[in-house]
Amino acid sequence: MDIRREDLVRNLRRAGWQRKIQEIKDFWRVFRESRASLFGLIIFSTIVVMALFAPYIAPYDPYERTGKPLEPPSWKHPLGTNDLGQDILSELIYGASVSLTIGVVSAVTAVMIGVIMGTVAGYKGGLVDEVLMRIVDLFMVMPNLLLVIFLTMVFRGTWLGTQMFLVLIIAMAITSWPTVARVVRSMILSLKERPFVESARAVGASDRYIILKYLLPSTAPLILAETLLRTASNMIIEASLSFLGLGDATKKSWGVMLHYAFSRQALVLGMWSWVIPPGLMISLSVLSLLLVGQALEVYVNPVLRR
Repeated sequence: MDIRREDLVRNLRRAGWQRKIQEIKDFWRVFRESRASLFGLIIFSTIVVMALFAPYIAPYDPYERTGKPLEPPSWKHPLGTNDLGQDILSELIYGASVSLTIGVVSAVTAVMIGVIMGTVAGYKGGLVDEVLMRIVDLFMVMPNLLLVIFLTMVFRGTWLGTQMFLVLIIAMAITSWPTVARVVRSMILSLKERPFVESARAVGASDRYIILKYLLPSTAPLILAETLLRTASNMIIEASLSFLGLGDATKKSWGVMLHYAFSRQALVLGMWSWVIPPGLMISLSVLSLLLVGQALEVYVNPVLRR
């Protein structure tokens, strides 16, 4: 019996690895067939490189005065300077790291919470599923942007008020996880009845083992797609809050750049180079994430693939 049990476990593991390899091949084929998604991947990769190597790419320190206030574009300052004499191009490059960090960290945090809640609800079912889904429904009926603004104002009155960078991440994570939880729950409900899960139960695999070794790896493309979509959504929310003056004014994100550009009458002064570049970078970042996420969604959804 022990030999048969070991053989069954070994065969299950081999089948699991073969399934993972085939899933990777199928994913790359779907991704390769979409030129728009490849274009989005190139754009997003470029923005990530710009964010990671900002200290080496930016011509100046964006927090230091390197010219006269409101200089027009020139060879020394390709996008001109702001009202404090700081180089706008350097602000734009450094802003990539701030905007991406807030978007990515808040999205990853939200996805982690959503995956845990959705997996537990879908796998356990019954009363646990009912209670967790009612909590999800409670959060989903609230408008995300208004809830983030409310949480931001609440956190301002606490010790976190001096750490608005962290406040934005927490507020957006709290409002983003319910959608992820519901999507993951639906996936878990369909996966837990599959033959390979039943086979794992038959050989005595624990719930924890089944979830970690079979269910979560099978939902990886969906989780990655949700992470990209949440990142794009949270970047827009961060830019909106910063534009309204509710962001972290000490960090030069693209939203903060737009806030100061409009508050300092950049359009009236004809400083288009202070307004258009950060808005364009926000649009390109969100567009690239949506294009890559679209390919992942096509891979996860067989109906869209057909």
